[in-house]
Amino acid sequence: MPDRARSSTSMSLDRSVLDEARALGINLSRAAEQGLVAAIRAERARRWRAENAAAIDAYNGFVEAGGIPLSEHRKF
Repeated sequence: MPDRARSSTSMSLDRSVLDEARALGINLSRAAEQGLVAAIRAERARRWRAENAAAIDAYNGFVEAGGIPLSEHRKF
């Protein structure tokens, strides 16, 4: 991940988690950032699935009714 403009923030963490992370030499800012990036990706994916659920269901119904389009041309 390339360095970008950074912003200072504060947060509250469980003391034992914080102490262990420090004892292990974990970069708290980077670990928090990586966790937020993962949470953002997961939430975007969840929202995409929710927003497109009707289209996905319709396509799945189409495939169930008529099979996979152009399946006769598949080599596997």
